[in-house]
Amino acid sequence: MFIPIVSDYGFKATFGNEANTLFLRKALQALIKSAVPIKEVRFDKNAFEALTVDGRSGIFDLACTDERGNHFIVEMQLAHSPYFLQRIKFYALHKLNTLVERGQFDYSNLPSIYCIAFLEKNILSTKQYHTIANLRDEFGRQIDSQMTFIIVEMTKFDKEAADVQTDLEKLIYTMKTLHKVTETTKYPLFWDEEWLKKAIEELDTRRMTPEERFQFARITAINAEAVYAEKRKIKEARQEENLLVKTEIVKKLLERGKLSLEEIAEDNEVSLEFVTAIQGQMKANPGV
Repeated sequence: MFIPIVSDYGFKATFGNEANTLFLRKALQALIKSAVPIKEVRFDKNAFEALTVDGRSGIFDLACTDERGNHFIVEMQLAHSPYFLQRIKFYALHKLNTLVERGQFDYSNLPSIYCIAFLEKNILSTKQYHTIANLRDEFGRQIDSQMTFIIVEMTKFDKEAADVQTDLEKLIYTMKTLHKVTETTKYPLFWDEEWLKKAIEELDTRRMTPEERFQFARITAINAEAVYAEKRKIKEARQEENLLVKTEIVKKLLERGKLSLEEIAEDNEVSLEFVTAIQGQMKANPGV
């Protein structure tokens, strides 16, 4: 009945909903553990250009600024990404450089930057699902809070609806379970809270207009094609790697000269033509 929040369409319809930012504002407040409500947010350009000719450009899933000038970068990563920390550091530092480039050379006036990442696969060795990191000394004491990294590892969150209490827990529970609901009678009570209720309505396939259904189908098809293309690249790369390995093995066996061409082909699960072709190359280019 419901589109996953963690999908491209779901993320844009909830976190990226420019017409109604209540869900985004409440989510950000919960994620940074602030007691002060965020009253408004302005969506920023989420693509950025390289600072140098040979530098890297990129794109955030979402970038916004609140009424106090705090900057937020939000990323969703579903695939395994062991070097994701380096990626979000790159994003956050690029944002910092952009603020300085705009002429704010009085470092005391630099606004706070929050770089938030939702991960489906774990990358940290800690047990908690929600990690807040700042610059600290060797004793663990915070020495700077201008730049904050927030990592949410969703697989580590295992609370049942009855145990959920905080807005952060409500957010992560909803992100993990909404798309699995098959009966509306199983709604947890906190899904009636306005910020979650509005977001859930955006993901309810039964309420979608024909145009919204078309857009959802279009995005789903594009993503499916992208996944297929990526899997094909991986498969081709593995096949090429396997081919190179077998080529080297066949070369060594031919150099030793203890097995027949047929035996080499059979033992390495390659065709006789493959072995004879390598043999021909070796004779044409001895020593290579």
